[in-house]
Amino acid sequence: MTENTLTPEELARANEKAKKKKASRDKMLATKTIEKGLLMVHTGKGKGKSTAAFGLAARAIGNDLKVGVVQYVKGKWETGERKVLEAFPDQIEIHTMGEGFTWETQDRQRDIRAAEKAWAKSKEMIDACRGETPAYDMIILDELNIVLRYDSIDLAEVIEFLKNKPEMLHVVVTGRNAKEELIEIADLVTEMTQIKHPFRSGVKAQVGIEF
Repeated sequence: MTENTLTPEELARANEKAKKKKASRDKMLATKTIEKGLLMVHTGKGKGKSTAAFGLAARAIGNDLKVGVVQYVKGKWETGERKVLEAFPDQIEIHTMGEGFTWETQDRQRDIRAAEKAWAKSKEMIDACRGETPAYDMIILDELNIVLRYDSIDLAEVIEFLKNKPEMLHVVVTGRNAKEELIEIADLVTEMTQIKHPFRSGVKAQVGIEF
């Protein structure tokens, strides 16, 4: 007999425990009957906020859904996930409207103009989802949190607009330092926590990992 071999009695107890757990879970799932579009926020100092959002986009495409993307900051970055997603032009539309990070542009007024144009495009795409034939099933507002952090667009307007988004539309907002007001109205908030990062050890951004 090996160390991990269970006796018949132990197997019976384990199976009974699993049966009770499944019954409890089935009972819990039976209470979840609401179907709606979610407002999701990916924030925190850890890596993976936009990556997770584009993972959702890939999942949506795999389920024959249509996705819209507005990139607020990463205008100068050519990312691998963008190349993959653009292989499905009938299902995804990507608008890269950022000018780069604020320390790259060094032009506050330019940053504000870029953010305002990106927000106008975001509202246009969200409004296109009202009515019987929505243009998108999911819209990703990549790095919107960054421009909100720097007050490049009006927070109150953003909050009010997202509160009144089309009922079945999924909206994903990414970026560090999500505003408390946005967290308050969101259905799902995930905070990526950084424990270790190779950048701190002198490792530069690498193809296939950071972009």
